[in-house]
Amino acid sequence: MQEVFDELRSALHTVWNRRWLALAVAWGVCILGWLAVAFIPNSYESRARIYVELEDVLSEQLEISGDGQQAITKVRQTLVSAVNLERVVRSTKLGDKVATDSEMQSAVQSLTENILVESEQDNLFEITATVGKSNLSDAENAALAKDVVQNLIDIFRESNIAGNRGDVADTIAFLDQQLDERKSELEAAEQRRLNFEAQHPDLIGGTGTVTGRLQTMRTEMRGIDADIAAAQSALAAINGQLASTPRSIMTAESGGARGALIQAQSQLAAMRARGLTDSHPDVQAQRRQVESLREQAANEPAGASGAPNPAYTSLMSIRAERQANVQALQARKAALQSDISALIAAQADEPAVAAEANRISRDYEVLKDKYDELLKDREEMRLRGQVETERSAFQFEVIDPPTAPRAPAAPNRPLLLLGVLIVGLGAGAGVAFVMGQLKSSFTTAERLERALDMPVIGTISRSVTEAARAHEKRRMKQFFAGVGGLGAVCFLLLAVEIVQVGSVA
Repeated sequence: MQEVFDELRSALHTVWNRRWLALAVAWGVCILGWLAVAFIPNSYESRARIYVELEDVLSEQLEISGDGQQAITKVRQTLVSAVNLERVVRSTKLGDKVATDSEMQSAVQSLTENILVESEQDNLFEITATVGKSNLSDAENAALAKDVVQNLIDIFRESNIAGNRGDVADTIAFLDQQLDERKSELEAAEQRRLNFEAQHPDLIGGTGTVTGRLQTMRTEMRGIDADIAAAQSALAAINGQLASTPRSIMTAESGGARGALIQAQSQLAAMRARGLTDSHPDVQAQRRQVESLREQAANEPAGASGAPNPAYTSLMSIRAERQANVQALQARKAALQSDISALIAAQADEPAVAAEANRISRDYEVLKDKYDELLKDREEMRLRGQVETERSAFQFEVIDPPTAPRAPAAPNRPLLLLGVLIVGLGAGAGVAFVMGQLKSSFTTAERLERALDMPVIGTISRSVTEAARAHEKRRMKQFFAGVGGLGAVCFLLLAVEIVQVGSVA
């Protein structure tokens, strides 16, 4: 540890003995460094924040909204694209001295390095532009930084909102052209189909349609058979009810033997109700009359007397309706059997014609499906264009407009000035130390003893006269004045820098 302290003391002594050299080098390095710092142009930074709204209720309801993440990626890529930056260069002072393509590329490259786009959230962006041109004043650099950010925002708004509508219009025009072509092809296919159907009405729709029709007819035939069975069962049930239902009903007012029998039975019952017994002469006479009328009623034809039965009449109407239903189902079954036989015969007898029918039907269906799909796409695109015309789904809002910088963002000139001062002092001390090491002298007795490996008996102090001491004091004052002047110059430069920064607006 003592050796380290001795070495440090020796180095300080070496530098101190050559302090005027150190001061001169420090002055030279500081002057050059401060001049270099003075020639560094101030860079001014302008910031703006924009918000891009990608969710629109109407677009989502109509199912015409696009992919939000894709739109966010588009924002990041197009905001600082080379095309947009070239437009910024041409619309600001950056393009005043740009005449060739190489100069334009250089300007765009420089602007690309000085523009930063950061995404604070998924759809919130901060644009930062830094401008520091040596041929412009500080006020012009500050205004230019703000103009660059504002032009970026304007170009982005124009290219994304107006550009989207232009893309929609181009897409609609393309779809209209495709629809016209498909329409002509569809009309030609429809005409071929009509001509074929006129010649072969049994094979309308092709073999595939014939097979489908046969299947449908067979399914319908099975349904009709089930309906016929149910209708016949219902008819049999109504016939059974008719067989057990009389055509007419007998009453006392009906007339004939049966009517007289009913009236006589009523009188006999009334006599018994009055308490007359079977041995009473009136009761016996009435009983003989009832027996006689019963024989007459048994010999009387059915329906010869009595009132019509309403239930029987209603059942007859229901039976007639069910008989008509059974006959209609049987007729439909016969017609279906005839159609099925005709289709099977046509399909079997003319396979080439059936194949042609299948091809015509297939071509027509393919063209029709494609035409319907294109028509649907065209209408959706037209609706999207109308929605974007009335209210764009790409909502663009400037939250914080471009700032007008009042202080330079770079360089940190006060720190650089102080850094140059420190570097100058260090360079002066370093040069003085190196020069001391180049001369074969020893600053202390210990270094001499270590170098010669011999003991040092003693040292002789330097004797200084009064005149030499006065001269040394004067020289010391001059040295400290030089060091103080170096610090004063640095302080003055710092003050000038603060005043200049305060005057930028």
